[in-house]
Amino acid sequence: MKRIATLLIAGLICTTLLPQAAQAQKNRKKAEAPAPAPEFTLPSTETREQKLERMKWWTDARFGMFIHWGLYAMPARHEWVKNKERLTNEDYQKYFDHFDPDLFNPKEWARMAREAGMKYVVLTSKHHEGFCMWDSKYTDYKCTSTPCGRDLIREFVDAFRAEGLKVGFYYSLLDWHHPDYTIDRCHPQRIDKGTPEDYAKLNEGKDMNVYRQYMKDQVTELLTQYGKIDIIWFDFSFPGENGKGRDDWDSEGLLKLARTLQPGIIVDDRLDLKDVKGGWDILTPEQTKVASCPTWDGEKATWETCQTFSGSWGYHRDEATWKSVPQLLELLIETVSKEGNLLLNVGPTARGEFDQRAQDRLEGIGKWMHANSRSIYGCTAAPEDIPAPERTLLTYNPEKNRLYVHLIDYPLGQLRIAFADRIAYAQFLHDGSEIKFDKEFLYTPVLKPDVEVPVIEVFLK
Repeated sequence: MKRIATLLIAGLICTTLLPQAAQAQKNRKKAEAPAPAPEFTLPSTETREQKLERMKWWTDARFGMFIHWGLYAMPARHEWVKNKERLTNEDYQKYFDHFDPDLFNPKEWARMAREAGMKYVVLTSKHHEGFCMWDSKYTDYKCTSTPCGRDLIREFVDAFRAEGLKVGFYYSLLDWHHPDYTIDRCHPQRIDKGTPEDYAKLNEGKDMNVYRQYMKDQVTELLTQYGKIDIIWFDFSFPGENGKGRDDWDSEGLLKLARTLQPGIIVDDRLDLKDVKGGWDILTPEQTKVASCPTWDGEKATWETCQTFSGSWGYHRDEATWKSVPQLLELLIETVSKEGNLLLNVGPTARGEFDQRAQDRLEGIGKWMHANSRSIYGCTAAPEDIPAPERTLLTYNPEKNRLYVHLIDYPLGQLRIAFADRIAYAQFLHDGSEIKFDKEFLYTPVLKPDVEVPVIEVFLK
């Protein structure tokens, strides 16, 4: 009888608690679901002056670090390896199964960035391969499901903020792993010379509506779980036949979401919204030198060139065309002289370190920036009525009214100038030693200082 009574009581408890448990599970799922974004309109009413004020920290910084890191560090032969070699998800799975960056120390990364003179950083949260560097609840294709087992973005954000750097995320619009992302002309399984009909047949059963929601859910995670995020890089649109543009991404929806969740955030120009007022903040010419400050709608644009040390964004073990420290310094100086920012990329190894080539260059840049950063931070193009002397690049700090003459090709004792009547005083920037001048020349020592690119700081009247 006791046994029967016990069973009856147990049954009653189960009958009572099971519906409660089911309801609790529903409540948990409801709580986990992202709250709908509040209504928001693109900042079409923002004036140019308001935009420049919102972006002033970024304009003053002038120099940032890009970090491309993901599973592609393991094959170590370009971040587009899955595309270039037309690898399937099954081919690529071995990298996921063995991803374990045991030497990852973001505090070291952040220290090197700060010592190189960088003021902000943008990390690939998800590149085109679809692998997520944080513990997203919307996919298992993430770092916490690999042998790594760590939320890499959490550690990254904490480390870089501790060093005083602003933090940004790169988020790929493309995703070569997601089952509902439709195959297009940039996909590893693309059809060469395929017609739209060919692609339609190939994509039967895929639903981009599902993928669009996936992107919004993930962007919501990135912009709500890691504190203030200063920059978001969406990459990239390729409209046209067998391509993808604003409607495929719901670009306006993504932009509204980002600006709602992180008011003041800086957004790049790759959502295919350049013709939409308020649809972007910065132009992003890639791997190129511009002839002059880019313009848009007849006005000078805020812009940033993203560049690599070599020919690859991700870690490329055998790539040998690495730029030297003097080349990188000239790139930085020239960019600032044309009113732009430089976002310089590092591709960490599969074990989570900056390889020695990258470390050497960061150290060389940092040595120069230690004494010469005044010619970079807060600087812009020189006044139009001050021509650059031969073999030099000019930057200018409008708040301090100082001109910086970068001696790209060191002169033999004298540098001909056409602005002597504007000079109150001149000195080498690296040591504060006087540079004499007259109405025609700045006089430099014959022996070049032990500085990669000597800079003359000119105090204007």
